[in-house]
Amino acid sequence: MPRPGEPLARMGFLTIGLFDEHDPLAGHETTLKIIETAEQLGFDSVWLRDRHLQYGISSPVAVLAAATQRTNRIELGTAVIPLGLENPFRLAEDLATVDILSHGRLNPGVSVGPPMRYETFKTKLYPDSHDVEDFSKQRVVRLLEFLRGDPVTDFEGTVGIEQFSRRIQPHSPGLADRLWYGGGLSSASWTGEQGLNYLTSSVTSIDGHDHDGTHPDDFALIQAEQIDAYRTAYAAAHPDKRPGRVSQGLVVIPTDSATPEQKRKYAAYAAGRQERTRSPQGLRQMLFSPDLVGDSDQLAETLINHAAYQRVDEVAFALPFSFTERDYLQIITDMADHLGPALGWTTKQ
Repeated sequence: MPRPGEPLARMGFLTIGLFDEHDPLAGHETTLKIIETAEQLGFDSVWLRDRHLQYGISSPVAVLAAATQRTNRIELGTAVIPLGLENPFRLAEDLATVDILSHGRLNPGVSVGPPMRYETFKTKLYPDSHDVEDFSKQRVVRLLEFLRGDPVTDFEGTVGIEQFSRRIQPHSPGLADRLWYGGGLSSASWTGEQGLNYLTSSVTSIDGHDHDGTHPDDFALIQAEQIDAYRTAYAAAHPDKRPGRVSQGLVVIPTDSATPEQKRKYAAYAAGRQERTRSPQGLRQMLFSPDLVGDSDQLAETLINHAAYQRVDEVAFALPFSFTERDYLQIITDMADHLGPALGWTTKQ
């Protein structure tokens, strides 16, 4: 397990890819340009969020397919694809195709559960099966089996001039080992047992944690316990396998080269979201991490003292919603030029 003070091995960021309803091309092109810039700046990875019935990227796999043709080195991830809207069979075909196009750089992150606002469109999504769909982790297991190349049919051979395979095609060796899952304490253990990589973010569930009132709302300590649970379960279930990867995804906004106007904007953004970090929210008791805003030396000190950050050696910092291309370029440039080096990270060129 990484110790405090060890250098950050991999640095990436996560973006939502917003667009104008009446000009969606511009937003998608901006996202692709930011991915290209990230590779030029030496980032290890860039991850796309997934939004449905909103003005954000609804098909990250398609966007990343385009990104494979504009980049050569950077890892391309999704954080996360909600499997409740997907057919794991078809998704496996798409993911393998993009991984082949990227020469093995795809890192698909997925989630389960009923889709957001499912009741409002379930009859359009699943006209005949909306009340019996299985939104459990079994959907992840199915996807994992398909990516591993497990047989999906007992037929293999030639019919006329057409050849048929027993497994999903194309098959991309190694892709199954780059599948990511997130979630709270029980999901952390399950993720380790399955041999998946563990993706954490700026929001988590406190379910399953019992601190006797000592630190019930301490995001860093709760997330640290989840990472420990993942690593313990992974090691127990896969003693002969290379340890799984763990990535942290806090909202981090360096201001080293920001204009005074940008600094005010960023501070107002974080302040407007601060209230939700004071206590767990909603029926699921979700706890949000405060957004981190400041110069890179300040941010590095905060992260180095963050209990969960101390347990990872790679990050995918989340970019804020609704900022401009100019803002995003300033933020990721400061990450590469200032924050990363302050954390011991070195660019990959």
